[in-house]
Amino acid sequence: MSTVSSPTQCLYEALGISTAASGQEIKAAYRKLARACHPDVVALDRKNESTDKFMRINLAYSTLSDPEKRAKYDRISFVNQRVNRGSSTAYSSMAGFGKRTWETDQCW
Repeated sequence: MSTVSSPTQCLYEALGISTAASGQEIKAAYRKLARACHPDVVALDRKNESTDKFMRINLAYSTLSDPEKRAKYDRISFVNQRVNRGSSTAYSSMAGFGKRTWETDQCW
C-alpha cells in the first residue's frame, strides 16, 4: 500500500506546517523538504522510501498552494473529522440542518 494516499497522513503534517500557514510558509516548507527528500539527492539504499515521501510532499504542496484546492481539502477534512468523532450526521450542527424526516422528504 502506498503511503501517498494514506488517509491518516494529513497534508499539513506532510509539510510540517499548521493549518493556518500562509502561502509563503507552505512554499518554504515544501522547498526545504523537497531538497532533503528528492530521489536524486538521497542515497541509493533509501531511494524507495525517499520517493514515497517526496510524492507525499509534492501532493501536499500542489493541494495546499492552490487556494481553491486548499479550501476544498479543508472542507472535506472538516466533514471527515466530524464523522470520525461519532457524529450521527456530518452536517448536523452546520447551518441548522438536521436529520431528514418523512415530512421534509415529501416536499421534494
